[in-house]
Amino acid sequence: MIYGLLKKNMYQDSVNLMLLSSKLSKLKGINKVSIMMGTPANKDIFKNTNMYAEEFSEAGPNDICISVDTEDKTLVGMVSEELESFIKDLSAKSSSTNIPVSRSLDGAINSLPGANIALVSIPGEYVYSEVDRILDKNINAFVFSDNVSIEDEKKLKEKAHSKGLLVMGPDCGTGIISGVPLAFANVVGKGNIGIVGASGTGIQEVSSIIARLGKGVSHAIGIGGRDLSKEIGGVSALDALDILERDEDTDVVVFISKPPAESVKNKVIEKFKSMNKKIVAIFLGEKPEKEEANIKYVWTLEDAARQAVLISEFESQVSSALKSVSEKVETIKNNEKQRKIQGYFCGGTLAGEAAILIKEYLGKIENNKSDGFMLNYDGHQIIDFGDDMYTKGRPHPMIDPTTRINAIESLITKEDVAVVLLDNVIGYGSNDDMAGSLIDSIEKVINKKKEKRQEILFVASVCGTEEDIQVYSSQVEKLEEAGVIVLETNAQATSFVTRLIEKLKNEKQDVKDKKSTMLTEDLKVINIGLESFSGAIKKHEGEVIQYNWAPVAGGDKKLQNLLAKLNSF
Repeated sequence: MIYGLLKKNMYQDSVNLMLLSSKLSKLKGINKVSIMMGTPANKDIFKNTNMYAEEFSEAGPNDICISVDTEDKTLVGMVSEELESFIKDLSAKSSSTNIPVSRSLDGAINSLPGANIALVSIPGEYVYSEVDRILDKNINAFVFSDNVSIEDEKKLKEKAHSKGLLVMGPDCGTGIISGVPLAFANVVGKGNIGIVGASGTGIQEVSSIIARLGKGVSHAIGIGGRDLSKEIGGVSALDALDILERDEDTDVVVFISKPPAESVKNKVIEKFKSMNKKIVAIFLGEKPEKEEANIKYVWTLEDAARQAVLISEFESQVSSALKSVSEKVETIKNNEKQRKIQGYFCGGTLAGEAAILIKEYLGKIENNKSDGFMLNYDGHQIIDFGDDMYTKGRPHPMIDPTTRINAIESLITKEDVAVVLLDNVIGYGSNDDMAGSLIDSIEKVINKKKEKRQEILFVASVCGTEEDIQVYSSQVEKLEEAGVIVLETNAQATSFVTRLIEKLKNEKQDVKDKKSTMLTEDLKVINIGLESFSGAIKKHEGEVIQYNWAPVAGGDKKLQNLLAKLNSF
């Protein structure tokens, strides 16, 4: 037997009501309980599930409909009491959190000046009008709600794009912005890995693995599962990638996609190629494609996390090193002629590796190895001083650094060299203190350049171990004290050199353009819907206000349209 009850003007979040319905359906003597707001869509659900009661014909969107399938009519009153008790408990919990509450969007904005995200978890039929108002207030929207038409999603995202804002979702389950979890998210420390995902649990899996590997996430931006469809065209995906491209805290970007429309996938990949940051991309269900200069394609979410961590470790070192020499880079940038690389090596294979990486950076150029040159192109030179032409009548440069010392000191008169790349191979048979042998000449060149109000950068790697007689850490320390930037490996040192040259080519970036307003350190969220989301935001030091939303005009569509027209005047 189906019994129906109404609770007039008692709007409650649908998720809370579903949880209560599930709980009460387990009570002895009850077959099923269904509790929903009296919207037209919910009334249809009651009918389709054979839980409709005649009382619901009078219900409006602000009224709670209670349907009880039981043979014992006395249990209906108990269900009603349980509902009222449940609502009182929710109210008490809300009061105990000390999270400020507003009953209107304007009131929330006035109480939280500078709000930059609205987290929306209201019934889908009301999302368009509410998010449209949010965008008019120049606030980004994180739309947890589902059951929003794809036409409305497209209109909202295109409006956000035109205003320099972002709509995440609809049906966006997960986000982490500036270390603050939104909706379904895990506790993940801050780091230099950014994530863009059309998959909520995909973001959770990747970010959790990153955290367990000891690294962190700068921001994880959900875009909703339909964003990469042909109808939407990847509007939010492309905007999110653009935001992370400009974000100074993000060095690596992981892109997670369910199978996208082919045309949209192509647009996203073209965006990857245009970015200066490293990309790890997974298109679920598709075998990894051929790697590109800055793109690593992977097969699984675990692969995505592990590759991002590996890349982030190097990128973190690079970012730190770049910051340490930022003033010197600016000085060199002012001299437009000073853009060349010189590499002075004692290890032939190391010189060859460096030459390959620099050739890749410069583009397709002819292999011009000759007379000890591993690379000699347009003023860029990588020289192997262990080549036969340099060792006739003298010891190998791993033993005797004289030829490299002479080359280093010749830089005093060279005006076009910006960066010098060195190797330092230690161990049995090598010079007892190669770093100590080179640093006087390095310091001499640096000081002579300073006298001319110029700068020159030295970058090196040390090939060896702590157990070698020269002691790895001691060699690194001596080089760094002389002003040399030391990277872990020859490949990293060479990649860093190409990054420096690229930095010298780029125009100065407008500081104001480095961060989207959404990515400011002080995240300010208007939570519209599920109150439980507010607690997580506050716990992780985000500012939040709870907007206790209810349908305008009691959900009366005609009256809503009339009010909208009046407000437009």
